[in-house]
Amino acid sequence: MGAVYPLHDVLAALGATGQSYHEFLDAGTLSGGVYHLAAGEPDRQQPHLQDEVYYVLSGSGRITIDGAARDVRPGDTIFVGRHVPHHFHDYPEGITLLVIFAPSRSRGGASAGG
Repeated sequence: MGAVYPLHDVLAALGATGQSYHEFLDAGTLSGGVYHLAAGEPDRQQPHLQDEVYYVLSGSGRITIDGAARDVRPGDTIFVGRHVPHHFHDYPEGITLLVIFAPSRSRGGASAGG
């Protein structure tokens, strides 16, 4: 099994949902989505039941993982282990992230947000 997901199409699908998160891939062992937070929009996500990798597509800001804050910008890759508290903040122009969960959110239990 294989597939190609053009970024333009994925971002257009996210925009069409009117939501902050859009899942475009669920392969069972992992799932993928895009997460967008507009400037001033709070990141309300809670710790996830899955390991998670973020890739910053656009926008700069900060992420706090288990109490430690770090700057992030386009091209950065971020790992957050399952059950670890984390949230994005200080993104004055918004931030858009590619998000990969393992196992998939549907198989590992979903939680709010990206």
